[in-house]
Amino acid sequence: MKQKKIKGVLAPVITPFRQDLSPDGGRFAAHCKWLLAQGASGLAIFGTTSEANSLSVDERIVLFDELLAAGVPAERLMPGTGCCALTDSVRLGRHVVAKGCAGVLMLPPFYYKGVPEAGVFRSFAETIERVGDARLRIYLYHIPQVSQVPIPIALIERLRSAYPTAIAGIKDSSGDPANLRALLDAFAGTDFDVFPGSELLLLEGLRHGGAGCITATGNVNPGPIAKLYDNWRSADADAMQAGLDALRRAIQAFPMIPAVKATVAHCTGDDAWSRVRPPLVELDAGEKAQLAAALHKLGFEMPGIASLG
Repeated sequence: MKQKKIKGVLAPVITPFRQDLSPDGGRFAAHCKWLLAQGASGLAIFGTTSEANSLSVDERIVLFDELLAAGVPAERLMPGTGCCALTDSVRLGRHVVAKGCAGVLMLPPFYYKGVPEAGVFRSFAETIERVGDARLRIYLYHIPQVSQVPIPIALIERLRSAYPTAIAGIKDSSGDPANLRALLDAFAGTDFDVFPGSELLLLEGLRHGGAGCITATGNVNPGPIAKLYDNWRSADADAMQAGLDALRRAIQAFPMIPAVKATVAHCTGDDAWSRVRPPLVELDAGEKAQLAAALHKLGFEMPGIASLG
């Protein structure tokens, strides 16, 4: 039977931390369940917004297993497994694929800059070969403004040619509409899924064959984003997109990860949600007040979120 793929709205789930900065698996699972209940199609745990590269491999594995033990279905998960160390990527990939996750979101190795395309290809290829599981589905993670290691179309085509079942799609977090359109045009009519990395490009992407979006603000606004995904052909789709844009811009006026966490803290009344791991820093009191005022002006709320506090 052909493996079912996730499409729609995915949240790169924020990682809650205790006072000692250890990951809080209970709150993590509760937030994941809230996201699914609000209409998220899936959960891209251990992404950028999850502070994944501030987590060890062991911490990610423990959180993943705690999530499954809490009843979150593995087939709704797309864990981030891309690490600088090949062996870390392989270890994470083997673990989550063996547990039945829908796919993995893979950064290229990002410490060494200016590496040849052949080196990036080899990194993905070695990971696929060493994981050695026919169920592996990789969603490439293109975020060149952070990684400084791009994933161009020529590389994607080479990977798809060599590993047609393993290379399943891409998250395009470049924020560049032209790059998104180039990807959508290049892979139109294929089973290679293209997800923009922000709901700002959701409607544009859907109108040209996109698979949904994987977006940081999916942590706080999953229902309305999912509503647009479900109704993008409707007459009021542009108005729905404008509403999503207004909230996104209010939040991204601040450093994104601390702002998303501060939004959850504000809506739950529990400031523990604001915690981030160094080198990130929390919003200060003035920034939190400005963000709260902006959310209030938009009439924003997170239905049922108080139960996470």
